[in-house]
Amino acid sequence: MTLLSPTAAPSQAFLGWPVATDPSTWLADVAVIGLPHSEPYARDPRPNDQARAPDAIRQCSGQVSDGADHWDFDIGGDLSSVGPIRCLDCGNVPWEGGTYDDHLARVNALVRKLLRSGTQIFVLGGDHGVTIPVLDALDEVQTSVHIVHIDAHLDWRRDVGGVRRGYSSPLYWASQKPWVSGMTQIGMRGTGSARRAEFEAARDYHSHIFTATTVHAEGLDAALESVPSGSAVYVTIDADGIDPTEMPAVMAPVPGGLRFAQIAPFLRTLARKHPIVGLDMVEVAPSFDAANRISCITAGRLVVNVLGASWAPKGAFGRAARGASMRSQSKPA
Repeated sequence: MTLLSPTAAPSQAFLGWPVATDPSTWLADVAVIGLPHSEPYARDPRPNDQARAPDAIRQCSGQVSDGADHWDFDIGGDLSSVGPIRCLDCGNVPWEGGTYDDHLARVNALVRKLLRSGTQIFVLGGDHGVTIPVLDALDEVQTSVHIVHIDAHLDWRRDVGGVRRGYSSPLYWASQKPWVSGMTQIGMRGTGSARRAEFEAARDYHSHIFTATTVHAEGLDAALESVPSGSAVYVTIDADGIDPTEMPAVMAPVPGGLRFAQIAPFLRTLARKHPIVGLDMVEVAPSFDAANRISCITAGRLVVNVLGASWAPKGAFGRAARGASMRSQSKPA
């Protein structure tokens, strides 16, 4: 298998987008790609429940959006009028044997191919470790990138039991990348993998940390202001950053989380002010979802909110100059 060999077709296309599993055909303004696997911890099953999430989210597409021609009250329009020229579902990247290093290299190569062509990427995880090979590829953006992280946990572990690229480490990993200019972390609460050393490391890095308590009391304006003007942004959303009453499908529920009604307008404003080069939605555990699949629907709605706000006329990608630049890189298939 080569690094750019075909991906696995999804069980259902996200929002009915065309499916393209041959990377040589990937030319799009926006692409969704499923990354089910990260480096596993010895104590955890492989594959874990979150590996089922990319297809579980896709299967809720009909509830995420009734169609591109339907009015969407979150984005103030319909996707057919504010959406980009071309959207692709690039399938899932399976781990088909070999070492995790082999798998990581393949994920990195595929994500690089998308970013190199100017594609805005939406990653469906997988646990939070899937963010790591995406962070490795962000140098393809050719400018510094600010990370916006929504989560209950800090995720700043150097390693866990010798595993460096698992779900407790993506933000520490980001802090080591020269193309990451800074980060804003939102929604922390309770306890998790972080010890005092991890908190102090994040503080010393000058990460902007906004606890859930702070957000509930003061809103998200300060978090928006912490993102430097004009900076490119990569967003990583752990499902447990959202309150478990709204997002039950998580392995580590913590009370007091953020609400969709807080996160969605924050992301829309972010997408109007900054080019969001990518977003991942991780840590959805479908086995724990409610019968109506509200967690998977919510995950899909967050993607739609960012996509719609990014490409609307007032969005960062919808502005004439940026839109023309992006479109010049996409050609008909």
